[in-house]
Amino acid sequence: MGFSRFITFALLALRTFAEDPSPEEPTSPSQTPNLAVKVSTSFPSSEIFGIKLINNHPTLAVLSIANDEPSPISVVFVGGSLWTLPDLPTSPPTPQIVRNLTTTRYDVPIPAGDKKSLEFKFTTELQPQDLKLNLAVVVTDSEGTPYTLSAFNETVAVVEPDASIFDPQIIFLYLFLLGLFAGTIYFIYNTWIATLFPQNKRGGKDASRARKSTSGTKKVDPNDQVGIVGADGPAVTSGSKAAYDESWIPEGHLQRPEARRVKSGAGVKRRQA
Repeated sequence: MGFSRFITFALLALRTFAEDPSPEEPTSPSQTPNLAVKVSTSFPSSEIFGIKLINNHPTLAVLSIANDEPSPISVVFVGGSLWTLPDLPTSPPTPQIVRNLTTTRYDVPIPAGDKKSLEFKFTTELQPQDLKLNLAVVVTDSEGTPYTLSAFNETVAVVEPDASIFDPQIIFLYLFLLGLFAGTIYFIYNTWIATLFPQNKRGGKDASRARKSTSGTKKVDPNDQVGIVGADGPAVTSGSKAAYDESWIPEGHLQRPEARRVKSGAGVKRRQA
């Protein structure tokens, strides 16, 4: 028997479990089997106030299947669905399916008189509300006949996860808003506020360089100055060595002239008188 037929049986069983059938409506033997098989479901993460399905977080359901049959059985797959509650004012009068859960295939054999536990995980992403959760298990007997067993059919609450300041999504949102706010302030300052303040024509860098070059002038010791007599008159240079080429200067100009003392005639005449 194909896998598609198993899925058809499961969907029909879920619809039967969700809706309240009338007493006159006949039911299929495959949906209400006379098997000595017990199925119980527990939720390890459930609270004392009820079962909560947290959006975008996997929910773990542990199914315990006890086979009291004289022959072995096989668990084919586990599926489920979420339905509306008819007793709510905002819900339709008849239950309607909200979402089908992912069907998981197992193919796990259970010997006679044995018991096994299976884990079924599913994830929801719905609006916070109260819904009815239906879980069904499809098993086959030793002859390969499929049977659908109800595993869970109770009310659950769909809730949002608790917000935390250390959540990566919240941290990224804060950083994005902070960068957007800083960019807006910078744009407003350069567009309107910066134009209200006058700016100096000379840049600060050029002025600072000029002050550094002026303050960095080194004084020259007069003893280190050397007099040079050239065609244009005497010149003075600092240092003990000449910083020019002397090959093209005549020798007469390179020799330093000796200072001569000249006696004035008026002083001689006064002494003679």
